[in-house]
Amino acid sequence: MVSCACCCSRGGGTDAVNEKDNTFQKGGVNDLSQGPTKNRRCTDVVFIPIFIAAQVVFIIVTIAGLEDGDPAKLYRPRDFSGAYCGLEENWNNGPNTLNMPKLSYTMNLTSVVDVMMRQTVCSSAARTVLVDGVGGSPPLLEDQADRDKYLCDCCLTPCDRCDGSVFNGGDLATSAGLAETISARMAELTDPSRATELFSPAGANEDMFSTSDFWEEATKYFNLVCLPDCSVNSQTISSSSLTSRPYTYAPAPDDDLYNVWNVLKSATSTDSFTTDIKNTVNDAFTFQALPLSICPYHASRCVPMPGITFGELGADYCVFEFADDIVDAVGGVAAAAFESIGGSAVATATSESFGKFAGDFMNVLDTFALVSLLSFVVGLVFLVVLRFLVGLCVWIAVACTVLMFFFGGAFLFVLSGQCQGSSILETGKQTAVAIVVTGATAADNLLSGEDAVSEDMTGNGADYRGVQHYSKNGRTCAAWDSQDVFPQYNSTNFNESGLTNAFCRNPYKAGAANKAKTIWCVTTDPDYPWEECIPIGIIQPECSSGYAVENKGTREILYYASFVVWGFGALWI
Repeated sequence: MVSCACCCSRGGGTDAVNEKDNTFQKGGVNDLSQGPTKNRRCTDVVFIPIFIAAQVVFIIVTIAGLEDGDPAKLYRPRDFSGAYCGLEENWNNGPNTLNMPKLSYTMNLTSVVDVMMRQTVCSSAARTVLVDGVGGSPPLLEDQADRDKYLCDCCLTPCDRCDGSVFNGGDLATSAGLAETISARMAELTDPSRATELFSPAGANEDMFSTSDFWEEATKYFNLVCLPDCSVNSQTISSSSLTSRPYTYAPAPDDDLYNVWNVLKSATSTDSFTTDIKNTVNDAFTFQALPLSICPYHASRCVPMPGITFGELGADYCVFEFADDIVDAVGGVAAAAFESIGGSAVATATSESFGKFAGDFMNVLDTFALVSLLSFVVGLVFLVVLRFLVGLCVWIAVACTVLMFFFGGAFLFVLSGQCQGSSILETGKQTAVAIVVTGATAADNLLSGEDAVSEDMTGNGADYRGVQHYSKNGRTCAAWDSQDVFPQYNSTNFNESGLTNAFCRNPYKAGAANKAKTIWCVTTDPDYPWEECIPIGIIQPECSSGYAVENKGTREILYYASFVVWGFGALWI
């Protein structure tokens, strides 16, 4: 036992010495204080040829790339089609942009004019000539199937592709009213001298171009194009000696209303009602595009937005600015526009030097001093008041925290049931309406002592006999027998569909071309004549067109996470 212990002791001591000798410390065998240790072997010899071979291959690839490729493509900006600015040859027979090195912006007519096009085609005036006929003349859409498709494409009647009526800027009932309204709206886009009206809420386009709703989606309304310099804008057409290109707008060939647009454009009827609409379609939608020598694309891609100019951002990129005469009309919305499209935010449309800034500061120096003094006084008063109201501030902080938990849980809950194509705010509103209506109905039944009516339905809701009388967005339903939007939908014509009072239903005849995909009602809102409904008690209806969050597992996690967040809020209280 003793010898074993001694042997073990000697073995342990040897290991300790070896470990100490291998330690990287000053004065030791592996001293690194004066550079690499002298006690080493060369183990990298075998890797040197591999390293050299890798460098040779890299050089060969680089030379091949320089011979067959263009290094400029590594840093040149690219237009909407992927073509490079400032290059003579582009992929897929793209445009020659050798003399167009700057990446700038033109108006995306498909997005900008789509609203005016739909307001024209889907108006009551257009419906009259397309579906009903004028003065005894046959309708322009001769086939009933074409008329049914048109009504569904415009959501003018309940059908399976619409959730309800679509607001296109207001209905136009007469041909004269259509010609006046559409011509005024389009004139602000086609005439650069009316740019001030375009960006003013008082213009014919009202707040379409003057609020954050437009500017936050600026990338949707502009094309990225290669131009000679950033000074090219709507004024270039009028000031240039070059001839502009006229371009008459038409919907994209794959647009559902493309054929109807062409029918209106080529109408042969000579009555004044149809002629007014035809002339508006042919005349009001004509733009002047930049010359081909300045903008090497189809004319539809070369129409500048009136009132918008551009400045140099650097690296051949242009940034949005505004002409002096529309700065007041745009106001603070400009900053939001610049941020949304990657430009630099600005406060005004004019460039200011540091010297001008310093001069302006000296002019307002007295105001600056007064504001500073008042800020100090207000801060001091706040500290004094806080001494006596600290309890109130604490309770406000607690309440804000609880609200944060509430809205955080609500966001997760709404997101878990958000349908494809619907915004989070729209889904949230529909969820809130469903909760309020369900609660109000339950309270009414409790107070009246009546049994709840069944809200069951199958399929598209043709068998629904519940008592829902609000649309999914909270609009009040009109009584079927007294509404005049769709007079054919009444209890007499659809005696088997349960059209009683103002309850939501889905009435249709067997073999009907257009029928809604779920229950709906005629609303009392003139801007939205009809809209789908959700049965009472259904807080998150099934999305027939798919969910915004496609993965079912993720949706379930969001759903249960919302209750966890609400639970934390309750514990906080």
